[in-house]
Amino acid sequence: MSRHVHTKETRPVSKPAQTLEFQAETRQLLQLVIHSIYSNKDIFLRELISNASDALDKLRLESLTDADLEVDTSDLHITLEVDGDARTLTVRDNGIGMTRDDVVDLIGTIAKSGTASLLQKIKETKDAGAAQSLIGQFGVGFYSAFMVADKVTLHTRRAGTEQGTVWESDGEGTYTIAEADDLPVGTSVTLHLKPADGEDGVGDYLAAWKVRQIVKQYSDFIRWPIRMAATTVGADAEPGAADGASGEPQTLNSMKALWARPRSEVTEAEYSEFYQQISHDWQAPAETIHMRAEGTFEYEALLFIPAHAPFDLFSRDAKRGVQLYVKRVFIMDDCDALMPNYLRFVKGVVDAHDLSLNVSREILQHDRQITAVRRRLVKKVLAALKDMQTKNGETYAKVWEQFGRVLKEGLFEDRDNTDALLGLVSVASTNDAEKPTTLHEYVARMKDGQDTIYYLTGENRQMVENSPHMEAFTAKGYEVLILTDPVDEVWTDQVPAFDGHRFQSIAKGQVDLDDDADGEGADGTEKAQREQDFADLIAWLQTSLAAHVKQVRLSSRLTTSAACLVGDAQDLTPTLEKMYRAMGQELPAVKRILELNPTHPLIIALRRAHGANADDPALAELAELVHGSALIAEGGDLPDPARFTRLLTDRLTHAL
Repeated sequence: MSRHVHTKETRPVSKPAQTLEFQAETRQLLQLVIHSIYSNKDIFLRELISNASDALDKLRLESLTDADLEVDTSDLHITLEVDGDARTLTVRDNGIGMTRDDVVDLIGTIAKSGTASLLQKIKETKDAGAAQSLIGQFGVGFYSAFMVADKVTLHTRRAGTEQGTVWESDGEGTYTIAEADDLPVGTSVTLHLKPADGEDGVGDYLAAWKVRQIVKQYSDFIRWPIRMAATTVGADAEPGAADGASGEPQTLNSMKALWARPRSEVTEAEYSEFYQQISHDWQAPAETIHMRAEGTFEYEALLFIPAHAPFDLFSRDAKRGVQLYVKRVFIMDDCDALMPNYLRFVKGVVDAHDLSLNVSREILQHDRQITAVRRRLVKKVLAALKDMQTKNGETYAKVWEQFGRVLKEGLFEDRDNTDALLGLVSVASTNDAEKPTTLHEYVARMKDGQDTIYYLTGENRQMVENSPHMEAFTAKGYEVLILTDPVDEVWTDQVPAFDGHRFQSIAKGQVDLDDDADGEGADGTEKAQREQDFADLIAWLQTSLAAHVKQVRLSSRLTTSAACLVGDAQDLTPTLEKMYRAMGQELPAVKRILELNPTHPLIIALRRAHGANADDPALAELAELVHGSALIAEGGDLPDPARFTRLLTDRLTHAL
C-alpha cells in the first residue's frame, strides 16, 4: 500500500453524490451529543483517534490472517493535520478503511439494539460524566466531532477494494455520500471547525500545542504512532515551542504497552489514564491488577475493577470480557472466554504470547490454555477483592454496592470459587440497620448452640423486617440475614452452607428455636396438649382450604400475627416460582403450608366458634380471610382480590 500525505485537496468523485437522511434515532443522538452530552469538548479528538487505532488494529490482523490481502503494513500510523487558514483539523489513518455500505451502516445508522434505552438513560442522567460514559460505551463517539465542527467530511477506502467513498454532513439531519477514485486505503476525517468568535468558539483546536496536549492526555497509550503532519499550516504555536509547520512529522504519543512494563515503573496516573482509555469511564478504577505469567504459557494481564457500574451491566446485549492481544497484535475487544459472566464488569487487557493470530471465539471457548488463564485471572480478581475488603473496607463497601448483585451470580455459576465468593458477600441483617455484615461476622455472633445461618428474602428491607416469619427470631434475639436482591432467591437455593453452617430460610420448613435456657419455651407436654386442642380446627381448615394450601399446622415462629404461610424445605419460593414462569418455564402450582399462632385471639376465637357450630357457613369465609391475610402479609398476590375485599367488608360491617 502506498503512503500518502493529503491536506485539503478535493477528491475526484466518479458518480454524483446522493443525499440521505440519518436514521431518526441517530438524529436524536446527534442533537444530544452536540448540545448536552460532553461538557469537555476535547473528547472529540480522543474518540476519533480511538476509531483510527481500531482501524489499524483490524488491518494488521487481517493482513496476517488473509494471505490474499495485499497491503503495506510497514508503517501503520495516525496523522493529525491542522490547517489554520482553512480552519480544518483532519484525523487520518492508513487502516482497514470502509466500503460505502460500511459508511452507511456505521455512521448513517445506529445499527445496534437498545438505542432507545440509551437515549432515555442519557436524557435522564444528571451527571455529565455519567452521560459521557454512556455515549462512549455505546461506541458512537464519532458524532462528538459535531461539537466542534459545523461540517465533517470523510474519505475512505477499504483494504482489498478499488472504490473509495466520500461522506459529508453538517450533522443536522442529512448527509451526502458518493463514490470516489484514487483514494488511499484508510480513512480521513476532516472537521471544518466552527467560527472561533462564536458562542461555541473552538479556536484552540487549531493550535498545534493544544492538539499535542489532548493526545498526551487521552491517547498516549495508543499502540500506533500518532503524528502531527509536517504540512500543518497556519496553526498557532505554543510560545517557545515548535508548531510542526515544517520538517519531519512529530510523533505525539509514547506508544508504550503499559501491561508489558514492570509495575514498579508505572505510576497510578498512567494506570488511571489507560483504564479511562479502554473503558470510557471518567472515574479512576477502584483496583488495578497487573500480573505476568511465565512458563509453558506466557501472558501479561492488566485488569481493572471499576469504581461504579456501567449503565448496561444487566443488559443481555452488553459486551463483556477483556481485550485480547497476541504478541501485541490486537485480536478482539471483548474476549468473554477469559472472564466469566459474573465478572463482566472487569476491564483490561490480556496479551498472550503463544496463541495463533487466527484464533476465533469458538476456538478460545475450548482451548485448555485459555481455560487455565481464565481460572488464574478469576482467582486474581477475587483475591484482589478480598484484599480490598480486608484493608480498605470503605472502598470495598462502594464496590460491593455497585457489583454485589453480579458477584452473587457466581455463587451458582462458578462452583470452583463458591467459598471465595461467600467470603466476599456483604448483606443487610437484623443486627444493624445501617451497616451490612459479612458471613464471617454473622457466624462469629451466632448464639451458643446455633449451627444455622438464618435468612429471609423479600422485595425490600421494610417488608422483610415486618414479615410474620421474623416474629419469633426477633423476640428471641436470633440474627437474620435480609436478602432483597432477586439473585438471592437463586443462590440461597443452590449453596448449601458456609464454613460448615447450613443456610436456612425462616420462611421454609419447620422452625424449632431452642429457647429452653431462658424459660420461655413450651415443654413437650404443653405442645402435645395444644396439638390436641387444635386438632379438629386444623383438620377442618385443611379440608376448607385444600385448593390453596397443602397443610395446616401450629406455628412456633409467630408471636403477634395470627397466621403465616411457609414452604416445605425443598419447595420453590413464590418469588423464584414467578421468576421461572417469567422465563417461560411451565411449573406445577406450589401449594404452601398455613401455620397458625395458637396464642392469637383470632385463632382461639376461630377454634371456639368451630367447636360450637362446625357447620356455620360463615366459618368458611373466615378461613379464606385468615389465608388471604397471611398471603398479603408476605407480599403475595391474592387469587381473587375482589372476593377477599367483599368478605372483609362484610365481616367488618357485621362486627360494627
